[in-house]
Amino acid sequence: MAIDNALRALDIDLPACPQTLVQLSLLMHDEDANLQSIGGLIETDMALASAVVRTVNSALFGLLRRVESVPEAVRYLGTREVAGLTFEIGLRGAFPPSPLLTALWARAGRRGLAMGRAAPSLDIDPWLAHTAGLFAESGQAALVGHDAPGYEALVATTPNPLVQLEAEAVTYGLNHAALGGALCQAWGLAGDVAASVRLRPMALRTLVAPEGDDFAAPWLTEPLSVQRLLALGAAVDAALEGQGEDMLARASATLGPLAGLDAALLHEAVAASVARLGDA
Repeated sequence: MAIDNALRALDIDLPACPQTLVQLSLLMHDEDANLQSIGGLIETDMALASAVVRTVNSALFGLLRRVESVPEAVRYLGTREVAGLTFEIGLRGAFPPSPLLTALWARAGRRGLAMGRAAPSLDIDPWLAHTAGLFAESGQAALVGHDAPGYEALVATTPNPLVQLEAEAVTYGLNHAALGGALCQAWGLAGDVAASVRLRPMALRTLVAPEGDDFAAPWLTEPLSVQRLLALGAAVDAALEGQGEDMLARASATLGPLAGLDAALLHEAVAASVARLGDA
């Protein structure tokens, strides 16, 4: 899908995808790819490989012994988690550091892991789920890169996420969800991932909208694969935001059936995945 001309006309630059990640994305969709080929590709970028090994040895993954190389990390964690971690590190490196982005990347990493781990039991592609979780708020990073002082002030004064989206559109001509979707397209990610990033606010609105509000209806016209990524993402966010079991139960019960998912199964998969992160 081509990037919308309206987005191209905006004075907001999107960073190019690092070449290693371009090749890694292709490998992840190659049925013949193996542990050695994926580990070997990551190790061609020494800085990236070092960051991957360092992060795999952190408390987040809770390994019982240290790993010394990317192939060893792949053997312990699997190709999807190491590839997702590599994308996260590459995404972080594409934007200048800031306190706002430090918190955003922390959420992205946990969201990606939780979505990827919950996906198999829901018949959702775990690589697409992990990637969708990583890039969910990537448009915010692009807005920070474009106007760090102005955007950080906007976020500070509009804590409500839906109001924030409206303020972004007024200030910059588009919201971070649309910009994140464009970034996914620019980096050559799957169409389902780009769509889930772009439509994420509509799934959120479904949880809080009064009965009869049809603002969120467009996401329900998307392919079922996109709807399920959105439902899973919303359930994971509800669980990670620490608002208690009630919010996860509500997200699962409201969005799961709309996306053709069993509410109880969605709840169980997300709860188990997030608990695993909590243990780490």
